[in-house]
Amino acid sequence: MSVPVPDLGRKMGSVMNFQVVILAGGTSKRLFPLVSKDVPKALLPVANRPVMSYVLELLEASNLKDLIVVVAGEDAAVRVGGWISQAYHDRLHVEVAAVSEDVGTAGALRAVARQLTADDILVVSGDLVCDVPPGAVAATHRRQEAAVTALLCTPPAAGSSEAGPSAGGKDKTKRPGLCNIIGLDSSRQFLLFVESGGQAKKELRIQRSILGAAGQMEIRSDLVDAHLYAFRRTILQDVLDRRPEIRSIKHDLVPYLVRSQLRYELSPNSEVQTEETRNGSSALQKISSWQQQIPGSLAFPPQHSMDVSGRRADGNVLKCCAYIANKSKYCARLNSIQAFGDINRDVVGEATHLTGYTLSAHNNIVHPSAEYGAKTTIGPHCMLGEGSQLGDKCSVKRSVVGRHCRIGSNVKIVNSVVLNHVTIDDGCLIQGSIICSNAHLQERATLKDCQVGVGYVIASGTEHRTEALAKKEKAVTASGTEHRTEALAKKEKA
Repeated sequence: MSVPVPDLGRKMGSVMNFQVVILAGGTSKRLFPLVSKDVPKALLPVANRPVMSYVLELLEASNLKDLIVVVAGEDAAVRVGGWISQAYHDRLHVEVAAVSEDVGTAGALRAVARQLTADDILVVSGDLVCDVPPGAVAATHRRQEAAVTALLCTPPAAGSSEAGPSAGGKDKTKRPGLCNIIGLDSSRQFLLFVESGGQAKKELRIQRSILGAAGQMEIRSDLVDAHLYAFRRTILQDVLDRRPEIRSIKHDLVPYLVRSQLRYELSPNSEVQTEETRNGSSALQKISSWQQQIPGSLAFPPQHSMDVSGRRADGNVLKCCAYIANKSKYCARLNSIQAFGDINRDVVGEATHLTGYTLSAHNNIVHPSAEYGAKTTIGPHCMLGEGSQLGDKCSVKRSVVGRHCRIGSNVKIVNSVVLNHVTIDDGCLIQGSIICSNAHLQERATLKDCQVGVGYVIASGTEHRTEALAKKEKAVTASGTEHRTEALAKKEKA
């Protein structure tokens, strides 16, 4: 299914003849109960703006305006396409395509692969909040004549927060997550090895040919894959066609290209041929106890028949490159509940420049139409959205409050995100929590480290800790019998 977006500006090739594919996801289970059929992942608000708006404006700033947005699920695609057509109708050339929800990121690329005609393709995750110019990645890719160039970033700096599952106290490091294991050559331009933290074990297995070609490899665990890649189109299409088992760009496609780079041969019909496909195996060198090796680098005697700069005696090579962003740049993905809260707080704090909002003299963002009563304080790094009202003696710290919320008196909101049209009655306490649109907290309710779904009602005087609470939904069985179920899940503590 394809959902056209009307008037999309001039139909032109983007910078340096790049096309852009945005992988917007759908209704991610990892983000339950924040996402739903009515609120797909791409439209989740970050500082009261849909998260995908950050990617679209980042691309627009680099004059990358020829876009294909791939959304998981037809209903989600209609909603995302409708929003784009209203918000960007005179600014971008966009086509929205729907794919099955279980195809994976590589499968999403396969679905639109035949629509790609530019020399090079920029693939970016729709949940990326970042200030690294994609044009810089594109320029590096073209300069190196690479098969793939991946954007690598330093995780957002540690911050202080007062409560919540991502904090646990002040000055704790945020979102450590699972590290990526990245192998780079001495110039830090070429990717020699890549493995996600979830796949890494006590031993790394690295091809002897790559180690020999590099002469020296630096292994890093302090960089994250930003899910922004530049691909040479012919190679991308060929690998996707010939390797149907590849489902994930990060876990399958990029590692496959990195493993293949020194044995790649471009046949007349552009088919990928490697020692792996011909022989079914490759020479591997085992590196034991890799944790002890990470701070330094590994040196191996060079082989003169090939090197990572792309020269080889017997012809073509496939080069895999990295663009490492400056540490001052902000780069994060909204791919978990914790990330949702962290990013919302970041962009009204140290990364306010990403939002376009102007900070007040109190170092916060309060819409002119918002109102609050006597002795109510809105602390630094907070946001209070359009038309929202707070009663007397309220306290808001390190939190984002959406549009048209009604908040009573003596309410405390700490390290939390409150979305639009939420009602919070007198005396409620909210810490480290996320409250979705149209929810209602009755008086003296307490939430700590919880997520509350759209329209859910929290009863008066109740207390909830580390729970995900969602409104009752109708479910119809095969026999046609209607049942009502309520999702209320107790979270495991880390």
